[in-house]
Amino acid sequence: MLPGDKFGRTDISKFLLPLRVSMVLLCLLAGCALLKNESPPASSPPPSTRNNCYSLLHQLLDEQKDVSMLRFIKREHTDLKNLIKKIATSSGTGSKLLEKFAKEDPSIRLDDIELPPGETATRDSIGSTKKKELLGRSGDKFELTLLLTQTEALSYAWHLAEVAGKNEPQPERARALAGLSEEMRILYEEVFLMLLSREK
Repeated sequence: MLPGDKFGRTDISKFLLPLRVSMVLLCLLAGCALLKNESPPASSPPPSTRNNCYSLLHQLLDEQKDVSMLRFIKREHTDLKNLIKKIATSSGTGSKLLEKFAKEDPSIRLDDIELPPGETATRDSIGSTKKKELLGRSGDKFELTLLLTQTEALSYAWHLAEVAGKNEPQPERARALAGLSEEMRILYEEVFLMLLSREK
């Protein structure tokens, strides 16, 4: 039985206020629990890994397509010259393929290099050293240096294309990247075998 005032009337508001506060708190707690349990809307992960691989691969292939230009300033054996021309042609085709993908799909970026400044400076230093070595050597030393640079470049291109393909959601493009990766791997094997034959 509820207590009344001096006239015997019951003041219900004194009991309703705590009840209302309790109900509000319960609603808030229930709402928070629902928000916590509610799954966020499904969305595809950002294509940063894919675009980074695309960009690094395009940069590399764009440089590799000009490697056959060395034949105008250096003389090498016919078998090496033919292999270098093959690498240049494949690299040019691969570079155009990536450009085609980027043209068809605006989400694909070929300028997403995103390397730490230390890595960029180190790459520039290595590139400068290799350029001096290639231009400053001739004969067997030049050929060995050229083959060594190609094993590094082709191994990198092979794995970049592989990772790009694994992060490419479009099946047709993923297959094309897998094919490019395999092509770079085969060229790497050819260069490696030629390098072994030169060292014997």
